[in-house]
Amino acid sequence: MAKNRNRKVDKKWAEIFADYPIVEQVEEQGYFTITSSEINKYREARLMTKFDHESNLPYLFSEHNLTILPITRGEYIIGKFDVYEKLNLNYEEITPIEVDFPDWIESVNPKDLYSEAAVLKSALISGIINDLIESEELISTVSGRMSTNNFKFSIRNKEKELYHQIRVENSQCEIDGGYETTDKLILIEAKNSFSEDFLIRQLYYPYRLWNKKIAKEVVPVFMFYSNDIFSFFVYQFKEHNNYNSLELLVQKNYVIKDKSITSRDLEQLFRDVTIKPEPEIPFPQADSFNRVLDLVKSLYEKPLSIEEISTRYDFDKRQAQYYSRAGMYLDLIKSEDSRLKLSKLGRKIITMRRKKKNLRIVESILEHEIFYKVFKLCLKRSTLISKKDVVDIMLANKEKLYNISSESTIRRRAQTVLKWIEWILDLKG
Repeated sequence: MAKNRNRKVDKKWAEIFADYPIVEQVEEQGYFTITSSEINKYREARLMTKFDHESNLPYLFSEHNLTILPITRGEYIIGKFDVYEKLNLNYEEITPIEVDFPDWIESVNPKDLYSEAAVLKSALISGIINDLIESEELISTVSGRMSTNNFKFSIRNKEKELYHQIRVENSQCEIDGGYETTDKLILIEAKNSFSEDFLIRQLYYPYRLWNKKIAKEVVPVFMFYSNDIFSFFVYQFKEHNNYNSLELLVQKNYVIKDKSITSRDLEQLFRDVTIKPEPEIPFPQADSFNRVLDLVKSLYEKPLSIEEISTRYDFDKRQAQYYSRAGMYLDLIKSEDSRLKLSKLGRKIITMRRKKKNLRIVESILEHEIFYKVFKLCLKRSTLISKKDVVDIMLANKEKLYNISSESTIRRRAQTVLKWIEWILDLKG
């Protein structure tokens, strides 16, 4: 997918690339160093260097296969470094383990988890982290920003069979959650939305710091919280001087226990749903429905622009536009003053308990005639229908699709319909 070049971060990096011989020096020497002071002349360095996911990278970085890492408090290194780790995209096939949330806890609401801190607190309170690490005794210890101290490491080149040697001197790292047992220190990097990949540095720098400081085993863990599911990935660095020696040991999903959705629930909802007129909003092209929900969740605390969404979360700008329109299509999101915010319905739904929330979202989907008819055929056949069946239904109801004329466009949108209906059917396991 082509990168959009209109974000502020893209424009400012284009200015930097025009003023500094970054590409040339990387080709000649393997790296280019740049200071915070130099970046600050264009825009605040903090905003210009935070790329938690590969999709966040400016287009010139992607075009030249470049990435960036901090090496001191005020200096960064740019090169063709392999800095991201892909996640298992079939994580949904791992059946979530159900856990109880203590009834007597009132200061943490398990249906109101809209920050990484709240997600980790909920995971600790419900015993998820204890189960993940298989330890009864576990205490929350280190967290927050801290200095890395000094260390060296090797990192793989993305294009050639070689490793670069990098030295870090008192750079800054941040730990979302650190938990200690009698023999381990668990360091967790948390995200409160779906991720396809993550920046290894967010595990590696804290790992190197604490691996040198203490005698206990340091266990790096990445997790994300999406569609009420806590997804954990437990790793080890096989060679502690090798940035790319990350090996996945354990992968688990958890969910806080709630009433389950049954086939009867879905059939009853289907019988009661009322078809609404199609809105004058482009028919959705957003295959991952969990990402639609993540976008809705990200707007709970405050409105965001498309650029802010594509910079903060694992969306490129085009995906942010597609998924925001999908949320608007379902009347969960609205646009106001060039920013996206939750609609009245979206704000009401997002704070419901899991079962009630998901059923209300299903209703929002099935209120649209194409989705209603596809779901009806699925019920009739007792299985998910084919994409061809979906295309046939859409072609037969072509006049009801807003601003869609070509059959090729209908075929692309049919994939989204199929994925959303699959999400509905998966709710009942």
